[in-house]
Amino acid sequence: MSNQITTDDLLSFYRLGIFPMAEHRNDPDLFLVDPELRGVLPLDRFHIPKKLKKVVRSDPFEIRVDTAFTRVLEGCAASTHDRPSTWINSTIFNLYGQLHRLGYAHSIETWLDGELVGGLYGVSVGGAFFGESMFSRVSEASKVALVHLVARLIYCDYKLLDAQFTNKHLEQFGIIEIPRREFRRRLSHAMGFEADFNAYDGLSSDERSGASAIQRITQTS
Repeated sequence: MSNQITTDDLLSFYRLGIFPMAEHRNDPDLFLVDPELRGVLPLDRFHIPKKLKKVVRSDPFEIRVDTAFTRVLEGCAASTHDRPSTWINSTIFNLYGQLHRLGYAHSIETWLDGELVGGLYGVSVGGAFFGESMFSRVSEASKVALVHLVARLIYCDYKLLDAQFTNKHLEQFGIIEIPRREFRRRLSHAMGFEADFNAYDGLSSDERSGASAIQRITQTS
């Protein structure tokens, strides 16, 4: 069904709580997923492990937003020792590249000495952010990106951070698993808002620092 999906279709799917995936990177087709149990990262209860707090406060990375969206997708699609295969195929690249150009898909990037070393990407619709995937080439790089994403979402008054599924990596951040019906209730509430993902960029560099990100999150939790 890949050739039939447009960006308008994709946005409609997200508003309904449905998202596309592929069987593997080399399969051009997509299928739609509507899980019975959904992974959600509560913005008012997001947990930052003690060790990670120290890393975030030290600002080891330069945080950039939407400067290398395609490269972040490439990083997320790449095979690694821990992730030998991924679901990000050429159709995903094309569709989400279009969503990015339309202002719906965003990347949070961690840079070190001028090199992209980690990050994540997702889709912003209404008052919900749908996290898609993350990658890391340096220890803690994707985790730091996630902390900065959450601080941004809190400041911009998002109501929901969808993580699709629970996994061991996200358990440390307080991910919860909720039934489809409850997820749709929360999603419906979030769709009643129009959060501005870029509002955070108006803050000063100090207000966007790691220490400020932690403070913003802990004040909400």
